[in-house]
Amino acid sequence: MNNFKKVALTLAMALSFTACVNDNQESKKEDTKTEMPAGDPKTDTSGENVNEKDSNTVKEETGKEANDSKDETKETESTGKMEDEPHYGKPIKVAYNGGVCTGAPGIASVRGEFEKRGLEVEFINVESDVDSIGTHTADATIGHIAKFVPPTVNGVDAVFASGAHTGCKSLYVLDNGEINDTEGLKDKTVGFPGSIGSADHNIAIRFFNNDGIKPDEVKYKQVENSAIVQSMENGELAGAILSDEFASKFVEDGTIKRIRSLSFDDDFKNEACCINALNGDFVRENPLMAKAYNEAVLSTQKWIEDNVEEAAQILFDNNWATGDFDTVVEMMDSYNWAVTLDDTESTLETVIEDYKNLGIIDSDMTKEDFIKTYWNSLGLKDSDIK
Repeated sequence: MNNFKKVALTLAMALSFTACVNDNQESKKEDTKTEMPAGDPKTDTSGENVNEKDSNTVKEETGKEANDSKDETKETESTGKMEDEPHYGKPIKVAYNGGVCTGAPGIASVRGEFEKRGLEVEFINVESDVDSIGTHTADATIGHIAKFVPPTVNGVDAVFASGAHTGCKSLYVLDNGEINDTEGLKDKTVGFPGSIGSADHNIAIRFFNNDGIKPDEVKYKQVENSAIVQSMENGELAGAILSDEFASKFVEDGTIKRIRSLSFDDDFKNEACCINALNGDFVRENPLMAKAYNEAVLSTQKWIEDNVEEAAQILFDNNWATGDFDTVVEMMDSYNWAVTLDDTESTLETVIEDYKNLGIIDSDMTKEDFIKTYWNSLGLKDSDIK
């Protein structure tokens, strides 16, 4: 395939996939009620908001407000009735721009899981899912753990209620090149759609760290999603962090190959890659609504695990996914949508420990303190999910 055709294919792929979330998406800047939010053509269908800010920026913009709000908000004294909670009768605002990885709430809505629990939801387009939770623009969302943890430690008022699924991103190199492992990327440049300090950057650092490679032994560069494969071919990049869904066509045509993966490698494949996050104020003031919401999403994820093709069809029918249907089904099938609460808690502990050791977060908070402060399955156990 000549360079012109490969550039065209790259652009076509970027246009064909909707939002797990890719970290450079330009979403609508105004929150809007979204009945059928179509995926942004600048994203892949993983669903992660790609206009991601690094953790320091998020800290400056949302941390102080979140902490002030947290101090002032008292936990609602429960009467045991959801109808007595202050948000009851109002829609739960869910930040969702369309996409596969983050699609469980959308599928739950179509299947009536919220309605049968007495809940109403409203999907809103947001520029940043982290900011939307920190500023309480949204009550709930799904986002990558690698993206949510640093700003939460820095003050974003978030509660992590459950995992969304495993997998979804990997480290790729040219298939016909000389690099076959992470050792071959020392002193070379790895690209990703997200900014420095983004989820993609943090994922890359963890891959190298687990292989005994220090973060500063590799160079990093942000590159537009549509240009990444071309940048690898022209030598600008030696490797790239990509969503497996976006990368799949280039793997199939022999352009790139996977050398490290959240989805398939033994040291990462059981980790929850994405998290169901809720605004802290919303949880404290409406614990029963929050629990019902979490239960609806978890029940849906368990259903997706056994009904991938039907779940994918719901996403396509509502313009929450585009591109090749069989490719989307294949990628959805590679995730564990029934990731347990125990595995999610364990993932958070591991990520906190790694991020502290790697200097991604600068905090005296122990992993035990983090779990106590930010992890709350809202009284649910894995055995409760039907």
